[in-house]
Amino acid sequence: MNRRTLLTVAGGGLAALLSGCGAMPSGGGENAIPAKLAATPDLSTFAAAVQAAGLEGRLSGDGPYTVFAPSNAAFARLPRGTLDALMNPANKARLQAVILNHVGRGTFTASLLKGQKLTLGTLAGPTVVVDGASGIRIGRAGVVTADIMASNGVIHVIDRLLVQ
Repeated sequence: MNRRTLLTVAGGGLAALLSGCGAMPSGGGENAIPAKLAATPDLSTFAAAVQAAGLEGRLSGDGPYTVFAPSNAAFARLPRGTLDALMNPANKARLQAVILNHVGRGTFTASLLKGQKLTLGTLAGPTVVVDGASGIRIGRAGVVTADIMASNGVIHVIDRLLVQ
């Protein structure tokens, strides 16, 4: 299923309607985003957070999705106790919002992002600015590993959490 995503391309003020690129297989299964997260050692904290938030099913759906997944080192930069507080079942809604702030609709590979500056809506609601002018940056976060392809989208590993 291709879903359309409205992006605002900065610099010209143009709006471009882009659909998820390429024919992607339906989501789910061992190649879906949650499985790829779990199989990537540097994303074990994010994978555990996705599971604790109960979002594995949603992120296994058809998508397509682009996930800006914070590395384990990004989580280690958080103030002491922050991760434990987020992972507390009493804070499940907050954890879901944090995770979904890292997920956009559509499949945006590094080659599509390079040289572009655009605003991408997240599943949490807020938008994030993706700047591909010099490397790929999402706000203050930089992409350290790009294009981990999943059956229902793509994952980019970033060096900071995207916090609204």
